[in-house]
Amino acid sequence: MTGAGVGHPGRCSVCGSLLKRNGVTSAGAVRWRCTGCGGSSVKRRADLVRAGQFREFLSWLLGNNSQCEVSAGRARSFRDKHSWCWNVEPEIIVTGEQYDEIQLDGTYLADGWCLLAAINGAGDIVNWQWCDRESTAAYKALISSIPPPLVVVCDGGQGLAAALKELWPQTKVQRCLVHVQRNIRTYTTRNPRSEAGKAMYRLALDLTKVKTAEQAVKWLQALEAWH
Repeated sequence: MTGAGVGHPGRCSVCGSLLKRNGVTSAGAVRWRCTGCGGSSVKRRADLVRAGQFREFLSWLLGNNSQCEVSAGRARSFRDKHSWCWNVEPEIIVTGEQYDEIQLDGTYLADGWCLLAAINGAGDIVNWQWCDRESTAAYKALISSIPPPLVVVCDGGQGLAAALKELWPQTKVQRCLVHVQRNIRTYTTRNPRSEAGKAMYRLALDLTKVKTAEQAVKWLQALEAWH
């Protein structure tokens, strides 16, 4: 095959002569040899190369293998080849779907930034928003494009409460039970010394085990007995 055809890379980048097919590489890619200078080359599409690099990057980022393991012992080579991947900004298209439940929370990173996330009942990210703190304005930017759900699960922060009151006034708010547990643990510690502290910590641990209305009533009765 010496003429231009489907999949043909064209002419030699060194001498300009036509290329002819010359077998395949160990990876299965077609090898081309120049009819003039004899140089061998493999046709590469930049988009496919980038796509492959990004898949490698994600396998390292989301997996358990180190950079050395992913790149056969060449961690620096891995970082050099995949450095551009850090600049890819994920994009979520807001579909306008109304969800029964949305969980809202913020995560603070080491550099001081905070990432607000909206997650539906299935555990899928619906939207996110970068901010310096969990303010009313930041939460309004997060939820303004999302139709009001039936229920919001949140940590009860003031900034979020104000945003919900303004944009989702009809949505019911459920305090996150895990956050309640953490708040109680702050006061009792994991190993409370007083009997009252021990009883309260046990109540906190039982809180996330409540699954039915009957269990909720029993838990509230236990809390009243503690008082």
